[in-house]
Amino acid sequence: MAEEFVAKRLTPIAVPKVETKNRRIVTPQPPPQAIPLLEELSRYEPVSMTWDQLPVVWDKAEGHTVSDAWGNRWIDFTSGIFVTNTGHAHPRVLAAMRGMIDGKLVHSYYFPTAVRAKLTRLLVEAAPKISGIEKAFLLTTGSETTECALKLCRLRGRKRSPTKLKMVAWTNSFHGKTMGSQTMAGRAGAKAWIGSLDPNIHHLPFPYPWDADGKLSGAERFEKDMKALLATGIDAQDVAGFLMEPYQGWAALFYPKDYVQAVRAWADKHDALVCFDEVQSGFGRTGKMFAHEHFGVKGDIICCGKGISSGVPLSAVLSRSEILDVDPSLNSTHSGNPLCAAAGVATLEVLKDEGLAERAAALEPKVRERLLAIQKRFPNVVGHVFGHGLLWGLLLKGAKTGEFDVALGDRVTEAAINKGLLLIRTGVGSIKLGPPLTIAEDALFEGIDVIEEALAECLAPAAR
Repeated sequence: MAEEFVAKRLTPIAVPKVETKNRRIVTPQPPPQAIPLLEELSRYEPVSMTWDQLPVVWDKAEGHTVSDAWGNRWIDFTSGIFVTNTGHAHPRVLAAMRGMIDGKLVHSYYFPTAVRAKLTRLLVEAAPKISGIEKAFLLTTGSETTECALKLCRLRGRKRSPTKLKMVAWTNSFHGKTMGSQTMAGRAGAKAWIGSLDPNIHHLPFPYPWDADGKLSGAERFEKDMKALLATGIDAQDVAGFLMEPYQGWAALFYPKDYVQAVRAWADKHDALVCFDEVQSGFGRTGKMFAHEHFGVKGDIICCGKGISSGVPLSAVLSRSEILDVDPSLNSTHSGNPLCAAAGVATLEVLKDEGLAERAAALEPKVRERLLAIQKRFPNVVGHVFGHGLLWGLLLKGAKTGEFDVALGDRVTEAAINKGLLLIRTGVGSIKLGPPLTIAEDALFEGIDVIEEALAECLAPAAR
C-alpha cells in the first residue's frame, strides 16, 4: 500500500501554469527534477516524513512565500505549521542569529548567557498580566513543555496529598508525540502503541457545537461532563491539574468562553492548576499574544513553542516561582541554546514593534467575511467556519453530523498547491489557514480566492 502511494506521488502531473505577483507555477507537480531527491528521501526516511504532506520541495522561504529550485513559488498559508508568525526569514531574526554565529557562541549547555537572560525576561513580560507569570523555563520542543506541565502539576499535587496526581484533558486534543504528551492528548488511535495507559490521566468530551449537548451553555456542559467523570470514582481533591489547548487545531475551533471560565472556577475551588497548551496558538496568531486571553482567565502554566522563535527549535514553560522552583532536574542540554535564544528575542521584539497581534486582530473581520462568503456559495459542502485573527478552519461536511469529508479536503489541498497556494494536509476533512502575520493583504485574499477556486474545481461534475 505504501509503495503504491509513494509511486503515485513520484509521478509528475501536468498542471496549468500560474503567474501572478504572489504565485508562480511553471512545471508539472512535482517537478521532474525533484524526483531523484524524493526517491532518496523515500529510501532513507520513514514514509511518514516524506509523504504525509504533498511533495513541495522547499528551496527558499521568505516573508509569505515558499519557493522551490525550479521556478515555482507559493503563497504560504501554513507558516511552517504556525512557526513563522513573523514571516519566513525575517531580517531581524536572521541578523540576531547571524550575530550569535559570528560571535562564535552557538552552544552553552545551561551555563548563564546574556541572551538567555533577556529572552526569559521578555517572555515573562509578554505573558498575560492576570496570570502573574514570574519565570520561564526554556526547552526545545512543544512536547517537552506539556510533559513538563504534567510533571509540575503532579509535583505540586503530591505536596498537598500523595493521591493528588490526576490530570484532566480533552478528547481530540493534541499535546505532542512523546509518551506523556500523547497520553494526555485525546486521540485514542494515536496512543495505541503505549499499551498500558496512565490511570491518572482522564479526558472530558470536547464541547463540539454539533453534539447532542450543543444547546447547553459552555458552563453547563463542563459541569455536566465533570460530574460524570467524578461519578466514575474520582475524588475531586485528587485532580492536580487541567491541560487544554485554547482551540482544537484541526478545526480552529475554540472552547466557549464560559466553558473555560467554568474550568478555571472549578480548579480554584479544588486547588488544581490550569495549564494552557499555547504551542500552536501563541505569539499573536489569534489576534492576542496568547489565545487563552480570549477567555479572560489566568493560566497557572503556559506551554509555548512554534511561533516563539520564527523557525529554530525553542520552547518554554511559563509559570509562577512557587510552581517552577520545585525540582533541580528542570534543566536540559539545549535549554536556552544561544542561537535559538537570539532568534526568540528577535521574534518577540518583532511581534511587539510591528504590532503583529494587533494586525491579525484587525484583519479578522475581513477574513471572516470572505470565508463566510465561500460557505454561502457552497452551503452543502462547507459546514463550519471557525477562527480568530489569522487562524481559520473550513470544515467540509461528511456523510453524518460531526463527520467531515477527508477525501475532499485532500483534493482541495492538492488543487490549491497546484495553483500556487501552500496548505497543510490535515487528513481530517478541514482546510486550515495559518499564513504569516506579516502577509501582505493582497496575498492574503489572493490565497483565499485560490481556496474558493480549488473548491469549485473539485466539486465540478468532471472532477467527481
